Amino acid sequence: MKKFFQEIKADIKFKSAGPGQKLTESAGEKAPKERPNPPALRQPRQGPTDEAQMAAAAALARLEQKQPRARGPTSQDSIRNQVRKELRAEATVSGSTEAPGTNVAPEPREEGSAHLAVPGVYFTCPLTGATLRKDQRDARIREAILSHFSTDPVAASIMKIHTFNKDRNKVKLGVDTIAKYLDNIHLHPEEEKYRKIKLQNKVFQERINCLEGTHEFFEAIGFQKALLPVPDQEGPEEFYVLSVAALAQPQSLERHKEQLLRAEPVRATLARQRRVFRPSPMASQFDLPGDFFNLTADELRREQRLRAEAVERLSVLRTKAMREKEEQREMRRYTYTLLRVRFPDGCLLQGTFYARERVAALYGFVREALQSDWLPFELLASGGQKLSEDENLAFNECGLVPSALLTFSWDAAVLEDIRAAGAELDSSILKPELLAAIEKLS
Repeated sequence: MKKFFQEIKADIKFKSAGPGQKLTESAGEKAPKERPNPPALRQPRQGPTDEAQMAAAAALARLEQKQPRARGPTSQDSIRNQVRKELRAEATVSGSTEAPGTNVAPEPREEGSAHLAVPGVYFTCPLTGATLRKDQRDARIREAILSHFSTDPVAASIMKIHTFNKDRNKVKLGVDTIAKYLDNIHLHPEEEKYRKIKLQNKVFQERINCLEGTHEFFEAIGFQKALLPVPDQEGPEEFYVLSVAALAQPQSLERHKEQLLRAEPVRATLARQRRVFRPSPMASQFDLPGDFFNLTADELRREQRLRAEAVERLSVLRTKAMREKEEQREMRRYTYTLLRVRFPDGCLLQGTFYARERVAALYGFVREALQSDWLPFELLASGGQKLSEDENLAFNECGLVPSALLTFSWDAAVLEDIRAAGAELDSSILKPELLAAIEKLS
């Protein structure tokens, strides 16, 4: 029995002694260590499964059903766009731009896409009449003003002063100072000291020299630079001196002064991009380009501040008035809005507006498209809300941003008078030239 247990202990000791070695190897040599297995290659990330894609598509469909038909894109649109981006990113990782089984269409291209309700936000240069993109309007207006120097240097320099200098307070101070110089010349034509302006004068340096276009203005109205001696000073200094020819025409100086005071900055006007569409069940669907949603640096900082405030509001009970005020502030985030007006025959009139424009601008836009533009009419927003032409409300205050569908109807009293007279309105409401260019809403 004792021998049996000794054999078991020897067997256990032998098994725990580690790997063996050949008899020809020296006792001090150690068995080579086993190399660790190389780490398995990381498998590429797989795209979303068919079930995940179907679930995402169903979620998008539910969001579209819940969204109000008469209102433009809301916060649900941003959620839907985020889902599209995530699905597209998953498909890209898996090696295909469009995974099989998905119902989510790729986002349209920004420019020239047939799926966009409008290709972008465009402007019209008031000097040349050229149509400008949003990102090129400032540069093209600058070019137009500079090219105007060859034909009318006085008007060009005035436009440069009011347009190129963004600080309106500095512009007003500088313009008022120049007007004071010209008034002194007009009131004291015989006084030589009023016909000279010292360029190193503190007032001139702080109020006028810092503005673009002021030197061009002085030279255009007849001032010339000259080095003149200064009493109690060794060297001469530079002055603007009014020429004799300009002094002989005081009425011209007065006209130039009034022109300078009345001038406004040259700004590109928003192009309405008026379009007319045939009757379509897609009238309330708006696929807008990024121009309608891009935020400036100031807007981004304001958005960050508003989000911080929103976190604080979660712990505070809010009244109805507080909630309405927050909704109004949310609407003011938008700069532009795309509006459509549906007429009784189903045709759609579309135009681009500033979100801060008044409702009267939409009434004027619609009236320009009517055959009978003298007849009064009404515009109804979603839910039957009547928009009054005389009401001093902006589109963002009415909830008509960033897009909206409105309904056109003739004034009820006008219709009653027409029917009482035994007459009828024309079946075609819009002008023939607009109907000749009617499009299909894709």
